[in-house]
Amino acid sequence: MSSNRAPLTLSTALLLATAPLMWAGNAVVGRLVHTLVAPVALNFLRWLLAFALLAPLAWRVLRPHSGLWPHWRRYCLLGLLGIGSYNALQYMALQTSTPLNVTLVGAGVPIWMLTIGALFFGAPVSRRQVAGALASVAGVLLVLSRGSWQELLALRLVPGDLYMVLATLAWALYSWLLVRTSEPADVRADWAGFLLAQMVFGLMWSGAFAGVEWSLGVRRFEWGWGLAAALAFIAIGPAILAYRCWGLGVQRAGPVMGGFFINLTPLFAALLSAAFLGEAPRAYHAAAFALIVGGIVVSSRRS
Repeated sequence: MSSNRAPLTLSTALLLATAPLMWAGNAVVGRLVHTLVAPVALNFLRWLLAFALLAPLAWRVLRPHSGLWPHWRRYCLLGLLGIGSYNALQYMALQTSTPLNVTLVGAGVPIWMLTIGALFFGAPVSRRQVAGALASVAGVLLVLSRGSWQELLALRLVPGDLYMVLATLAWALYSWLLVRTSEPADVRADWAGFLLAQMVFGLMWSGAFAGVEWSLGVRRFEWGWGLAAALAFIAIGPAILAYRCWGLGVQRAGPVMGGFFINLTPLFAALLSAAFLGEAPRAYHAAAFALIVGGIVVSSRRS
């Protein structure tokens, strides 16, 4: 299957733009509550609430004879990558990094889209795409170095940056698996059931990871209206709404084109961080964003 799907339409573009807006808000909210709740526990609570909200729309998928369960291995892997790993790693990154840095590092996901597509899915990579990918890598390195190449050479990175690199790898593989469908068309059309099936396994993974976090002594949890409001937002917006928009948009336009839209996340994060956290962007953030977006524009153009 080629990474290039149907032509990009306005409705598809809106779907793909809605997801990064929600995910930028997710990064800002995750930073706001990082002193109130442990990161992996936050991921588990988020998806537990999302599951409770979505179950009334798709409870039939949980029946023993549901048409989705013959594909349980696929949903187990999707749940591990998209629900159990990606968001937990992002919340872990936000313990030591800012929402803007986290989303800029995450904007390197199109490079991993190209790499994973070529290595594991037989997707061809053109010279133009390689040139664009190198420019985007330069942008990610600029963020990791905090604008100082000497600091990059000294490998002085905060743990959050490295967690986010791992998160982008998980998300790239998740996105490719979304379009490598094995279910019948009528099954895939049930978006709520499709997402709920991922949540079933994702909750198992995230619950297990939260248990490991708890056993390691990371037991931070301060309940209050602020945390309750944060959970409500990240469960409804970045979880249900964003995953629905992303899944449908990627199935229409393909993971590589979807990767281009991920680069809107840092822009949204910069605006939201300035509004809610008082974290003004620096010059190297603007340069990194220009490199990342420019690289993906070059790599996504057709000869």
